[in-house]
Amino acid sequence: MKKFTLFTLAALLLCQLNIIAQVNGTKTSDTLKTPAVIPVVLNGEAQKIPAFENPDLWIKQHLWVETEFDTDGDGKKDRMHVDVTRPVQTETEGLKLPVIYESSPYFAGIASTDAKYNWNVRQQLDGPSPERLKAPAIVRTGQEAIISNSLTRQWIPYGFIIVHSSAPGTGFSQGCPTVGTRIEALAPKAVIDWLNGRAKGYTTPYGNEEVKAYWTTGKVGMIGTSYNGTIPFAAATTGVEGLEAIIPVSPNNSYYHYYRSNGLVRSPGGYLGEDVDVLYDFIHSNPDNCAYCDSVFRNNVIVGHIDRTTGDYNDFWAQRDLMNYIKDYKAATLMAHGFNDWNVMISHSVRFIKVLREKGVPVQVYFHQGGHGGEPPFSLMNKWFTRYLFGIQNNVENDPKAWIVRENDDRLKPTPYADYPNPDAKPVQFFLTAGGTKAGMLVMAKAPKQGKETIVDNYSFSGATLAQAEWTDHRLIYALPPLKQPLHISGVPTITIRASCDKPAVNLSVWLIELPWNPDRNAKINDNLINRGWADLRNYKSLTESKPLTPGKFYEMTFNLEPDDQIIAAGRQIALMIFSTDREFTLWPDPGTKLTVDLDGTSITIPVVGGEEAVK
Repeated sequence: MKKFTLFTLAALLLCQLNIIAQVNGTKTSDTLKTPAVIPVVLNGEAQKIPAFENPDLWIKQHLWVETEFDTDGDGKKDRMHVDVTRPVQTETEGLKLPVIYESSPYFAGIASTDAKYNWNVRQQLDGPSPERLKAPAIVRTGQEAIISNSLTRQWIPYGFIIVHSSAPGTGFSQGCPTVGTRIEALAPKAVIDWLNGRAKGYTTPYGNEEVKAYWTTGKVGMIGTSYNGTIPFAAATTGVEGLEAIIPVSPNNSYYHYYRSNGLVRSPGGYLGEDVDVLYDFIHSNPDNCAYCDSVFRNNVIVGHIDRTTGDYNDFWAQRDLMNYIKDYKAATLMAHGFNDWNVMISHSVRFIKVLREKGVPVQVYFHQGGHGGEPPFSLMNKWFTRYLFGIQNNVENDPKAWIVRENDDRLKPTPYADYPNPDAKPVQFFLTAGGTKAGMLVMAKAPKQGKETIVDNYSFSGATLAQAEWTDHRLIYALPPLKQPLHISGVPTITIRASCDKPAVNLSVWLIELPWNPDRNAKINDNLINRGWADLRNYKSLTESKPLTPGKFYEMTFNLEPDDQIIAAGRQIALMIFSTDREFTLWPDPGTKLTVDLDGTSITIPVVGGEEAVK
């Protein structure tokens, strides 16, 4: 039986009074005045309010909010297009409700996803990139008055107002897309400032008739997936007053980490050859200032600085890394991500967990075994917004800090853990023994004088093909014996590799896989793939300054694979695969580059629940 608190009973009574008043044809204000709705709360979650469920009684409006920037060079501050959907009671009864807000560059349409508009990855690693074909201009879609209907049916019945805005340079929002700069943080900040009376909203993009947000408490929560999840995180870095909580799902929090890996030019999974300029073309759906925006931002700022030759971290990338703007961050954060998201990889979220907790920011994570997207169960999101937008003390901050969906479990039924990574995980270091062209071994006791082994790069072979090969000189594999019991990996594996090549540059790719590779499961590579990582050996000392490799000289480099939380079944073998070009992610140089690995200087460290005892 559900427990009712005195506060809950009082809230329920108030809600019933509201309903009775409406049925009798009177206004709530005639019977009981309240400046803000008091939600009906059961087990820490807001419940549906029947009076808010009818979409025919929702008020819809749209407006333009003035920002503090001018990106389109017209001498006027850019205005963001905003829509609002709210219960009629916010007008007839003076109710003030909190806001759930989603901003996106996608609402008004996107460019073609045809791969011919991406960069041609068939190039030498130390040479110039081939010319890229620009995608045709976007034909703006949608109505001016309605930006999106997302979230409305999901959240309005629970007592929230829904707000959307189109990102700069998209839809009917003015300005230019800048892809990841502070502009993408200041745009939603302006909307939140308007919701709190600190910025101005207007009925038209150029007029002076103001619109006031008199119907909100000023408390705002943001939510979204992918780019729509990046924007809440960016807004939170401004420290704007009123942004109380965010739920970012698969957010891209660093464009360097999205398009580069440890100095290596790398595509996001499924989008071979994409880069920042491709994304700019993909979202630029406001045609009003195309010539100016393309000249200043696309051709100069972006194309002129992405550097597809070295892959080094520079000021361009630093401006697009939210870790560099974390100082004022305070919004309570429920983050969600998939361990097998090879588009926006889970490191985008995980790298912030410790930093935010050290700042005292409430953080909870929901991680699943799937790919891109996948928001938390509604009950988790409901509790989060109930706590931080309604101010109900439901003790969500004392709930488990991590919710992990276990293998083959329903995504809506995650397993609670004290934290992520699992506090019981300990690093276990594994060393390599000779025989990698067929299958060497991973061992915990280092065996000296294992020598060196060489592979020959050839982009023609996929990683899956190389993993299944019984013997090949295009990859090296080193495996543990079959597991005697299930093994729980939780955290970030790290590899140290000592290697040389016969060219000034080389792709370096690393996979952790399960053996034996099951061809019947190969249609879904994640069934065999545990983890991935990539690096440019030229950046062995620094991400900001690569140096051409001296052929035959050995270099030592340490880098991370992606964060993980996975239980490997008994009887399976964990194996490390080292190869060069990963044809689904990297550039494709001419075949033939030789990569030589010094086994005595190479090891991989894997965080395992229970440490070494769990592996024995």
